[in-house]
Amino acid sequence: MWYGNKGEWSEVYTFLKLLSDGRLYAGDEDLNKIEEIYYPIIKILRKENDKNFEFHRNGNIKVVSGETQEVLLELEIEEFFHKSQVLLEKIYENIRGNFSVPEVEEFMKSIRCTKLKADNSDKTDITIVVHDIFTGYKPTLGFSIKSRLGNPSTLLNASQSTNFTFKLTKKISKQEVNMINNIDRTVARSYIIKRIEKIKELGCDFEFYDLKSKIFKNNLQLIDTELPKIIGYLLIEYYSTNYNRINELTERVKNSNPCKYQDIGNYPFYEHKIKNFLVDVALGMVPATPWNGNFNASGGYIIVKEDGDIVCYHIYNYNNFQEYLYTHTKLEKASSSRHGYGVIYEENGEQLIDFNLQIRFL
Repeated sequence: MWYGNKGEWSEVYTFLKLLSDGRLYAGDEDLNKIEEIYYPIIKILRKENDKNFEFHRNGNIKVVSGETQEVLLELEIEEFFHKSQVLLEKIYENIRGNFSVPEVEEFMKSIRCTKLKADNSDKTDITIVVHDIFTGYKPTLGFSIKSRLGNPSTLLNASQSTNFTFKLTKKISKQEVNMINNIDRTVARSYIIKRIEKIKELGCDFEFYDLKSKIFKNNLQLIDTELPKIIGYLLIEYYSTNYNRINELTERVKNSNPCKYQDIGNYPFYEHKIKNFLVDVALGMVPATPWNGNFNASGGYIIVKEDGDIVCYHIYNYNNFQEYLYTHTKLEKASSSRHGYGVIYEENGEQLIDFNLQIRFL
């Protein structure tokens, strides 16, 4: 029996719905479908237990062996549409946790899909061959799927690799360090806000120092050499205020201008760099793995909307994708005990404190 959460079942829903619809539409920065930009779907590719299967859409749906090109079975498109609607209703009905959908599972197994999630790597959740109406080509595109049918998913997960280190600009006594480190930790991120307030009351401020992970630092510098510092000060704004949305925090960092950019009124230095960072995280870059600048999800992003409609972001609506990520993401506090941050410590004669980065969709 397959048991999965809303996000996992949303991947099956996307597979069924796209095969029944036959088109993948682009979305604007507010997730609205752009009617004039779409990709006719030729086939969807799945790997199951080291075997490749192709689901061709041509009048009917043909399940084809990827190795021999033998047609294994042929079904009416209506069957895929019906099963997608059954699954959508089940996703709506289940409030939280894992659940099963026997009718859809039985259908999926009958078309050679042996498990809930296909064998995909990196950030690719579904692989589609489309007809590119702009160029006439038939590229194979890998998409990452994000569903809004359940709880908002993370864009970047917290780990010790996502800790940013700051130096206190003025030395404080051991008694003061102990007093700050013992400020109550029971309420969300407010205890870190209180620790920051107390540090500033003692005449200290925060100067960007480094990242815990050299790999993550190099990945960020590959995007832009100033990005480690910019994201660091984004975190300072988050942990010392009640703001959490990426666009609002970026505006606050822009106003303080820690990188001392000139003519900042005419050039969106901070916004541009943060938008590029968000896209690169969405499509390929992860903190703990050296990144070469290439996208793993070569097609882009597919978003399953609250009403079950599906839109995508690709090269033709790249600006919309940037804007969507910029206005629909927030910073979030992950476990400080698990990831080891928010405590003053000493290293190489400097008093340091770490702040952790985690990004979630709104």
